[in-house]
Amino acid sequence: MPVRASPGRRDRHGARQSVMTQQRIDFPEFYITAPQPCPYLPGRRERKLFTHMTHDKPASVVDNLLRSGFRRSQNIAYMPYCHGCNSCVSVRVIVDEFEASRSFRRNLRRNRDVVPRRLPAIASTEQYALFRDYVTTRHGDGGMADMSMLDYTMMVEDSVVDTFLTEYRLRGEDMPDERAEDLPLIAVALSDRLGDGISMVYSFFDPELSTRGLGTFMILDHIALARQLGLPYLYLGYWIEGSAKMRYKTRFGPQERLARDGWVRTAPIEGRRE
Repeated sequence: MPVRASPGRRDRHGARQSVMTQQRIDFPEFYITAPQPCPYLPGRRERKLFTHMTHDKPASVVDNLLRSGFRRSQNIAYMPYCHGCNSCVSVRVIVDEFEASRSFRRNLRRNRDVVPRRLPAIASTEQYALFRDYVTTRHGDGGMADMSMLDYTMMVEDSVVDTFLTEYRLRGEDMPDERAEDLPLIAVALSDRLGDGISMVYSFFDPELSTRGLGTFMILDHIALARQLGLPYLYLGYWIEGSAKMRYKTRFGPQERLARDGWVRTAPIEGRRE
């Protein structure tokens, strides 16, 4: 951990040391994980480049990390650092140019009885119960399968950026006058607000309602929110060529993908999966 220079030293050497120490504090320190099996591409191994995001780092440094291809897990910013593989590509939707296709419009009509609520990033037992159902059904063999309520709370609340939750609740025909918080919870999205957009960190939904296309609906809802807030991009994390799990991200566009020379515009690829 960098050591701050003593404020009592006032000679030129001390002043220079203080400036250099402050630069070390401001600039992130990066680390690399040991190789492990890739969860997306069978037969490959992954490594991650990561750094800790702390309150003593300038907000602009943290924001630039998340806008430049890093993803956030609690207060760790990470990105793939795999030898001989560049399959993980950061993608973001160009919000102002997005137009809902026919399949997206059908999705919106199908979910017109879903009520979104923007909330502070505070975990609840109701959210955790839904999270457990989702993970057990959809990702029972993944790294989140054993997450406790405390683990879930840390995932939601341990953040140094502007993080918020969106709860999606179902308004039935027999409960038009119910308060939103009393409606059944069917989906949740954890998101960060960045300087130029919204980054969707993690989302989950009731696995028994899979025919509704709630994953798609949450992305469409966040595109609308970014447009409402005047933010140009919605960050969707990594698209991984060859991974069926990530194929859905290609449907939202126009979008930009992060390449060596910066963000490059691509067109959407329509498909049936929602």
